[in-house]
Amino acid sequence: MKKLPTRKKGRLIIVAYRLPFKILKNEQGTSLFQNSGGLVSAVLSLAQGRENASFEFEDKIQWIGYTDNTPEELAGVTLENENFRAHPVFISQELNDNYYEGFCNDLIWPLFHYFPSLAKFETEFFEAYQEANLLFYETMKDIIQPDDVIWIHDYQLMMLPDLIRQSFPANKIGFFFHIPFPSFEIFRLLPTTWRDAIIDGMLGADVVGFHTNDYVEYFLKAVRMVIGQGNRMHYVNLNSRLVKVDAFPISIDYNKFNDAYDDEKVVKERKAARAPLKKKIIFSVDRLDYSKGLLNRLKGYERFLEQHDEWHEKVSFIMMVVPSRDQIEQYQNMKSEIDQTVGRISAKYGRIHWQPIIYQYRSMPFEELVGMYTASDVALITPVRDGMNLVCKEYVASRKDELGVLILSEMAGAAAELGEALIINPTDSQDIADAILKALEMPAKEQRKRMKAMRHRLREYDVFAWTNDFFTQMLMIEQEHDRLSHEYLSEDDIQEINEKYTTAKRRIFFFDYDGTLVPIVRNPSEAIVTEEVKAIIAELAHRDTVVIISGRDRTFLESVLGDLPVHLVAEHGALIRTHGKSEWVLNPAYQEDWKDDIRSIIDLYVKRCPGAFVEEKETSLAWHYRTADDQEYALRRAQELAWQLKSFIQPEMHLQIIEGNMVIEVKKTAFNKGTSAQSFVDLDDYDFILAMGDDTTDEDMFETLPDTAFTIKVGDALSIAKKHIKNQHAVMELLSTFTLS
Repeated sequence: MKKLPTRKKGRLIIVAYRLPFKILKNEQGTSLFQNSGGLVSAVLSLAQGRENASFEFEDKIQWIGYTDNTPEELAGVTLENENFRAHPVFISQELNDNYYEGFCNDLIWPLFHYFPSLAKFETEFFEAYQEANLLFYETMKDIIQPDDVIWIHDYQLMMLPDLIRQSFPANKIGFFFHIPFPSFEIFRLLPTTWRDAIIDGMLGADVVGFHTNDYVEYFLKAVRMVIGQGNRMHYVNLNSRLVKVDAFPISIDYNKFNDAYDDEKVVKERKAARAPLKKKIIFSVDRLDYSKGLLNRLKGYERFLEQHDEWHEKVSFIMMVVPSRDQIEQYQNMKSEIDQTVGRISAKYGRIHWQPIIYQYRSMPFEELVGMYTASDVALITPVRDGMNLVCKEYVASRKDELGVLILSEMAGAAAELGEALIINPTDSQDIADAILKALEMPAKEQRKRMKAMRHRLREYDVFAWTNDFFTQMLMIEQEHDRLSHEYLSEDDIQEINEKYTTAKRRIFFFDYDGTLVPIVRNPSEAIVTEEVKAIIAELAHRDTVVIISGRDRTFLESVLGDLPVHLVAEHGALIRTHGKSEWVLNPAYQEDWKDDIRSIIDLYVKRCPGAFVEEKETSLAWHYRTADDQEYALRRAQELAWQLKSFIQPEMHLQIIEGNMVIEVKKTAFNKGTSAQSFVDLDDYDFILAMGDDTTDEDMFETLPDTAFTIKVGDALSIAKKHIKNQHAVMELLSTFTLS
């Protein structure tokens, strides 16, 4: 395991839409009632250093959030308890209506839950969203101190990370997205300026977290399509810094629910639930929302009753719906439809002594909720789209008896973790009905086997492990930044290199071609090395070993450099011609078994992008768009092509997608510039090694060479190379110093 970097202890600043407690002011003074939600519990674990001393923070947690109290009500009041010090954000009712109810709940929520027909695209909503995010920033800017760690939460604050980054570039910033991030086909429904602002805003963070890998991939595609930045191992390289994008499936306080099983109040509630029924119990609890699949749930249960009359009078479905936004007409209509459906099913199948559905519209206290979890035989959870869904995790954690069956929608983020549940399609009534039958008939032995596996997983990755996981990545990105230098060559560096060069006996140089020996030009065929550069390379090659290592094909390299006493490496290491020999040697790991499938995809994008063309090399296929008529359009096509190739290429194909300068290339993974450079280094005991390159493919070379090598990145993109040099002209100036040595 990598050693975490040491960190100066600062404060933890949490930013969420709401404060962690309700503020009540009366004649006796101000009272704070702390919430007990998952996020509050998770944050407390960090502040108290419960799991790892590396994450201890100074002082109380600073929490920035909205309050509906007025500034006058809270004037002179210190808002803090033993855990939190609150900093309220005051937003006018009119602004909040357009910001929170409008942009957040009437646009982002339905759109990101795949209900685009319910989304309202109003310009005043977006303007209010920008203004509200700025209000959060204005509240924070006088609070943030050096070494503070800032953790921003959810879709209400997507623009805030970048606002903070611009003024506080040195502070660590995390952002966690608690709802689904949609596929790009949904995301692109947002107006262009809106989606640009959202992506730019979220990328202001050092670490961006989601619940599942699917959401991570969707976000990374949006990044690629909106701003043209790809990623490597989920790191987005913004040139000046990195952003880590990863999955952190939020969990629950496992012990809280597990221990509650034996709590006296819970035992009483469990007995009270079972006593009058004396039947099998199916239980569900969700707040009122179209994303929860409440009607689908009822229709699936109705299908079960239609097909299995042997279960009539032997099972009851207790359906709890928690009030939410019921002042909104759409939600009122939803509740009315639920009421009517429950009434119809009860009228059709109910008896005087049997209610097939027991439906209540209210909130449940904790003890009653766990009592129902532990009294029920089946939990039926069927959201049509859910970021995670913690109800299913609470149900599993509460089952200390290791009994009960979980039926879970495949559309819930939790389905990726709880595979032992009966996974169903929430829109398929028959699938739900079949799962209900299987759950009711499942033997206790199988119930225990499934429940035990799920409980073990939740115990190992509870809400405290979730926070530790996220903050570990916050610290690990420091290591990655240290690894990827961004330090330009100084005069002292050049002097050191020349001194090492002069005293060395066996010296070897590795040079990329495009962007290093020649400048990048619009037409690749016109990138011809000058006679001046050739003279410098020739003089070096007469004394030392020189390797030109390029993605170009061998025909081109021979035509421009074939008369020099250098080694040539073509197509990223696939073909090598050593100095003094005329034949090229093909890498033995290469297999010609893949081009036809890839060519058909690339050819399509040649047709779709005027001016782009495909270059078929001996061992790779490259789609060039530097010559495209419309560069902005070409960039979008390049992003789409890279994503489609990534989706198409399977691991067993052993293919690599290279996103170079104005080119998308596909090659075998068995070789690269790194493996080729190493093969030359292994031939002799070199005491001076220098490598230079400007492209992403040169990173393999920089990483492979020994620590004693001088590795130099041309340009300002973050790189594993030890030093940077401004441009191709500066390359020639540096090389000229060696010819004078």
